[in-house]
Amino acid sequence: RRVSAAELRERCAAFARRYIDVMTAQFQRLGVMGDWRHPYVTLDPAYEARQILVFGEMAKRGYIYKGLKPVYWCATCETALAEAEIEYRAKRSPSIYVAFEVVDGRGRLPDGARVVIWTTTPWTLPGNAAVALHPAGVYRVMRTERGLLLLAEALAQRALAAMGLTGSPAAGVPEFTGADLEGVLCQHPFLDRRVPIVTGEHVTMEEGTGCVHTAPGHGPEDFEVGRRFGLPVLVPVDGRGILTTEAGPFAGLSCDEANEAIPGALERSGHLLKGGSVEHQYAHCWRCKNPVLWRATEQWFASVDGFREQALAAIREVRWIPAWGEVRIANMVAGRADWCISRQRAWGVPIPAFYCEGCGSHLIDDTTIAAVADLFRREGSNAWFLREAAEILPPGTSCPRCGGTSFRKETDTMDVWFDSGSSHAAVLAERPDLSWPADLYLEGSDQHRGWFQSSLLTAVATRGRAPYRAVLTHGFVVDGEGRKMSKSLGNVVEPEQVIREYGADILRLWVASADYTGDVRVSPDILKQLAEVYRKIRNTLRYLLGNLYDFDPRRDTAFSPDDPVALARVPAIDRWALHRAEEVRDEVTRAYESYEYHVAYRAVHDFCVTDLSAFYLDVLKDRLYTAGPTSFERRSAQTVLYELARLLLALVAPLMPHTADEAWAHLPKRHGDPVSIHLALWPEPREGYRDERLAARWRQFFAVRDEVARALEQVRQEKLIRDNQEAAVVLRIADRALAEVLAAFGTDLAALLRVSQAEMAVGPAPEAGEETGAWSRLYPAGNVRGLAVEVLPARGEKCPRCWTYSETVGREADYPEVCSRCARTLREHHPGFRASAVG
Repeated sequence: RRVSAAELRERCAAFARRYIDVMTAQFQRLGVMGDWRHPYVTLDPAYEARQILVFGEMAKRGYIYKGLKPVYWCATCETALAEAEIEYRAKRSPSIYVAFEVVDGRGRLPDGARVVIWTTTPWTLPGNAAVALHPAGVYRVMRTERGLLLLAEALAQRALAAMGLTGSPAAGVPEFTGADLEGVLCQHPFLDRRVPIVTGEHVTMEEGTGCVHTAPGHGPEDFEVGRRFGLPVLVPVDGRGILTTEAGPFAGLSCDEANEAIPGALERSGHLLKGGSVEHQYAHCWRCKNPVLWRATEQWFASVDGFREQALAAIREVRWIPAWGEVRIANMVAGRADWCISRQRAWGVPIPAFYCEGCGSHLIDDTTIAAVADLFRREGSNAWFLREAAEILPPGTSCPRCGGTSFRKETDTMDVWFDSGSSHAAVLAERPDLSWPADLYLEGSDQHRGWFQSSLLTAVATRGRAPYRAVLTHGFVVDGEGRKMSKSLGNVVEPEQVIREYGADILRLWVASADYTGDVRVSPDILKQLAEVYRKIRNTLRYLLGNLYDFDPRRDTAFSPDDPVALARVPAIDRWALHRAEEVRDEVTRAYESYEYHVAYRAVHDFCVTDLSAFYLDVLKDRLYTAGPTSFERRSAQTVLYELARLLLALVAPLMPHTADEAWAHLPKRHGDPVSIHLALWPEPREGYRDERLAARWRQFFAVRDEVARALEQVRQEKLIRDNQEAAVVLRIADRALAEVLAAFGTDLAALLRVSQAEMAVGPAPEAGEETGAWSRLYPAGNVRGLAVEVLPARGEKCPRCWTYSETVGREADYPEVCSRCARTLREHHPGFRASAVG
């Protein structure tokens, strides 16, 4: 059964709201933050009311008008479309060369000459009103097997070859410019219509014949030429794509059917010089995916010309991320025709115009706009379809032109891009907790002609500036090989499946890891790699939290950045870790501020894997596990771990919100800490933890450590040791400055190098391979000048408590199985603990 517009709209609204709920649940599962109880929805009455006011303000400023112009038209959806609703896809179309017979050469073209046009839309030939030439183009009459043909000189031989003809300039006929031939009359090839030759700068010499079939009702350039020459605007096709009686013998055919029938008729009449087909990019409707038409109809337009320069100036005031977005949108706005904002649909926000039943003129003014906006705010836009015009308009409303008091309502609705483009007014200006303009608009790169642009145009037209301070553009998701995802290719990766298999944080981590300014690749293999990265970050957090089990920051903190006395006692490696953490905090903060999430991700990952897991936490194990539970050495280590944990949780919270909040719940708290990491403030710089001189010394140490690690690996490959603790190293140093740097590490040097003993010998190194004990190996350092690393067996026995080799194992009578250092710790911190319990 047929349903009313109001009933159809109710069904559409129910459908939309169901999917709003579905998408809300999906966003929440992804960890996207928002005021989900009060989302902004374009079909809400308050939103619709504000959109009406935006329309009204643009109309008041003279930017809204109704006129006859060619627009994209979808015959399947039976509505006009805007440029942002067009997708370009490959399409195979007819390719025909058609001869127009000259009936009045105006003393220039000889009798019997024919003008040749080329077109890929035969269905538009019933709308032909002229043939256009370039005014400065050179044209020749060519004598061919098919008679005298007028062609552009630059294209003549190519066009003749395409038609399977040969030819040469006709003797005695001069060359002409397009301007010379203005006013020559031709006969339409199958309708009783004479069509003139006109000129236009849009005619190119790149393909075809240089003579362009011109149908003012079927294209914007043709329309402009037609307006200049006073041509009729013929539209012999209806809203369903069916040719009308104006199409003569082809009336009743669809455009596709006419594309087949017209070339056949032209061939029979001798007007078809060549027929074929061509595959090209053609405009399609973004909804139904079918080819669209150019069709002149009366529509409502926003005159971009009226505020184009303001819009271009506003674009220059915005921060575009990446920077090329500015050029992209500026070029689009600079070349944009007027924006067609009306649609022939029941679903959508109605265009708030009334028509006088007496004279037909339309009425839009402050009073009518206010009345419609108030109605929509109270009852929603469905009221437009449920009430008569007299019920909507204020009492006493009359037509300013004829004084009539009877009106009818506009039946068209607004372009959905006008809906979304009004969001800056309907959201930012409506909510007291927000401000106008927005800090950031975020969407895909296709939105430079969509939401970014429609928002810009409505804002500039009503407020004189852009509705955003910054615009961030991202690419699209492709598969691991860079191919567009397609169900037919079987390469679609469903987010829900990824979440079920890996969790939402790994999906977010994948997003953060990619440079979103281009297309982003995803595949099962890529997700597996990200799962491993996630595991490393999570395990780092687990290690930090695991070693804080007996740490209370309100009681056990060993130092603070504002306590230089306590900091001076802190081991150098702890101070390095704090300094490095500050560097990472700075890098990640800058990355977030510039929306470079892949930089933040990489900085966090490298800090966890390289600085912490592979070095600091590895070295720290000895102190955490062997020092006294409440000793300054252990509390210092725990204080650093606590500082690192708090910082890391803040840094990863935007990337891995679920993991960060879970870890925060297990972190020992300070007074005033919020219940969630997402309620905590961003970590401020801790200048007391910065020490550039210390960091410079550590950079030299790391260069030495890398050489030691390389030497130990070679010894391990020779199977002389299984574990680094079985080795001792002697650093043979010729550079006294380097020796002084390393000497500052004192007795910690062995632990830092992860060996049982470490010594320095300043002076020239012995020859490589020289033996100094049971076995030893000498390795010149390739990357550190004046350094050679000697590796030899560790002295003493392995302590079962700290696992290092020491000559002091067994020297303590009350703890005969452990080294002196462990015995001292046990004696001081575990007086009741005896050797029998060791191990």
